[in-house]
Amino acid sequence: MKPTPLALARCRAAACLFTALAFCGAAFAQTQAPIKGSQEHIRAAVGKVNATFMKANVGKTPDWPSYGLDYAETRHSKLNQITTENVKDLGLVWSYNLESTRGVEATPLVVDGIMYVTASWSVVHAVDVRTGKRLWTFDPKVPREGGYKGCCDVVNRGVALHEGRVFVASYDGRLIAIDAATGEQVWSKDTIIDRKFSYTITGAPRVFKGKVIIGNGGAEYGVRGYITAYDAKTGDQKWRWFTVPGDPSKPFEDESMAKAAKTWDPAGKWWEAGGGGTAWDTMTFDPELNLMYIGTGNGSPWARSKRSPAGGDNLYLASIVALNPDTGKYVWHYQQTPGDNWDFTSTQPMILADIKIDNKPRKVILHAPKNGFFFVIDRTNGKFISAKNFVDVNWATGYDKNGRPIETAIARTADRPREIIPSAFGARNWHSMSYNPATGLVYMPVQSVPLTLMDNKDWKFNADRPGEPHANMGWNLATFANVEPPTSKPFGRLVAWDPVQQKARWTQEQISPWNGGTLTTAGNLVFQGTADGRFIAYNATSGEKLWETPTGTGVIAAPSTYLVDGKQYVSIAVGWGGVYGLAQRATDRQGPGTVYTFAIGGKAQPPAFVNVQLGKLVAGVKYDPAHVPAGTALYVSNCVFCHGVPGVDRGGNIPNLGYMDSAFIENLDKFVFAGPAQARGMPDFTGKLTPDDVQKIKAFIQGTADAIRPKQ
Repeated sequence: MKPTPLALARCRAAACLFTALAFCGAAFAQTQAPIKGSQEHIRAAVGKVNATFMKANVGKTPDWPSYGLDYAETRHSKLNQITTENVKDLGLVWSYNLESTRGVEATPLVVDGIMYVTASWSVVHAVDVRTGKRLWTFDPKVPREGGYKGCCDVVNRGVALHEGRVFVASYDGRLIAIDAATGEQVWSKDTIIDRKFSYTITGAPRVFKGKVIIGNGGAEYGVRGYITAYDAKTGDQKWRWFTVPGDPSKPFEDESMAKAAKTWDPAGKWWEAGGGGTAWDTMTFDPELNLMYIGTGNGSPWARSKRSPAGGDNLYLASIVALNPDTGKYVWHYQQTPGDNWDFTSTQPMILADIKIDNKPRKVILHAPKNGFFFVIDRTNGKFISAKNFVDVNWATGYDKNGRPIETAIARTADRPREIIPSAFGARNWHSMSYNPATGLVYMPVQSVPLTLMDNKDWKFNADRPGEPHANMGWNLATFANVEPPTSKPFGRLVAWDPVQQKARWTQEQISPWNGGTLTTAGNLVFQGTADGRFIAYNATSGEKLWETPTGTGVIAAPSTYLVDGKQYVSIAVGWGGVYGLAQRATDRQGPGTVYTFAIGGKAQPPAFVNVQLGKLVAGVKYDPAHVPAGTALYVSNCVFCHGVPGVDRGGNIPNLGYMDSAFIENLDKFVFAGPAQARGMPDFTGKLTPDDVQKIKAFIQGTADAIRPKQ
């Protein structure tokens, strides 16, 4: 039976309606936004992060897509929902356990509510800010037994984001690209040129013009510094620039190295100990000038009398260097500490700013390195503008009109202990500073950690040198530390510095050195975490403290702030550590590395804080008092910068041996030789120490405890 014309017409109409509905449904599915926190959402959000995104974000800074927020690393947010008026109502929204017990130095990056932050051992965490829940983690599986190869804790300062990928540099020297949505590895590159040397990476990569750029650390151990650019898509190396010259019997890599070699004395054979100059932290970028800027590190060894006996500036140690980001070619440099002799690195964070000096606009670099002077440098050509000390210093009286320090007599004293101020810990270290153009002020953590130094006239590279700090762990300082105790006092403070007037506008004294980095906002606020376990907001103009909350452990990292669904949040990653935090602390509480996220009206409860169990001074371990002097030298060259002085220090994120149970000290050999703590970063001293050496170290530990017990 054939269908009637009416039936056919009805069928055609139904088919057309079905097709139309199917088309509309498909179109609706295509335009419907993916669920926030889903892989589709993450791919879309992080996939947009590139140079265009970075430029657009600067306008209102709704996201925090890079370590220092923007290419200039101002750490100044233009968000103003949280102000001096309502910051008192800031409350916890959620906390997230980073599951780490060592130092946390990372600033959380956030794009459209997706956070990326690193813990110790370079472990990356992706967190949904909307819920505070984990999305994924990526563990690069750094060999724990290699933790001793870095001077300053097994830390990591964070990641970089670019076009759907997360880039992390692992402690053991790999640069790794990770899929931002899934946490799966995309590619991995070994950045280390020679694994005979103890290179490490603790810094956050940056992405400039489609290249992932990373330096390295290791100058204490004897390495040659360099910085390398890799293609963000493929991981292919695009260029590498060395910071100091290599062996002069071989061709130099470029003209900048040939120029630098003229400032070193070959009699010291500096290349055998690498020369140093590692670019382990600060990097900035000016797209208009097409220049990137790096800070370089200290000499290797520290003592110039050994690496360059005839003197010389030893370029490009302790310098700000401008490079072409396309080619890595050297453009200009300004050396802040010529002939560095004191571990005065210039790797501390710098800021690019446009300010008026003598009523003329200038494009400048603002920089406060370890050496205690605040520098203003023309970033177009590297010319010196001004420098003024922001703490008391005794190694120089100032800088001349040519930008060279005017050194004092004590600065180059080598044959006796001398207390150089500031010390090798720096008047500032890696802890980030921020710049607020509305107030015209730079907000920076400032400190004093006293130390005395004396050159080791018998130093030889990698030779046995009992009494020289961590010499048996690979350190090559050619310097003794604290042969005589220092006389100055430790301190920590937050300073609001006027870079035009070169003076402090206001100061907040703090409990201890080694406080966290800063964030400043258009809400006229400055945020900072402290060594004694607080997160604080200040009035950026006056310095008045407006709000604080406990964090359960000391804070060393810097916070970030951002918008999620139109609401402003502030996040900070906490976890006590770093070189000072290994053996020292300023709080009686401890806890795992944690991310805290705050917003106005937050009501969440913080995690439980745990009190440190210090214990009593070790007692009853039998020892020969005649072994104490030799044990002292062995302890200094193997143990002191991690465990501190027994009973005198209280321990940081590593226990003080003076407060361990006596059974531990009595059986010290079982922990020193392939012991169970290797899984947590304890070195294996097999082949480095003998059983007789361990007996002498035990004598020093128990003997020191016995000596101080009556005083306690």
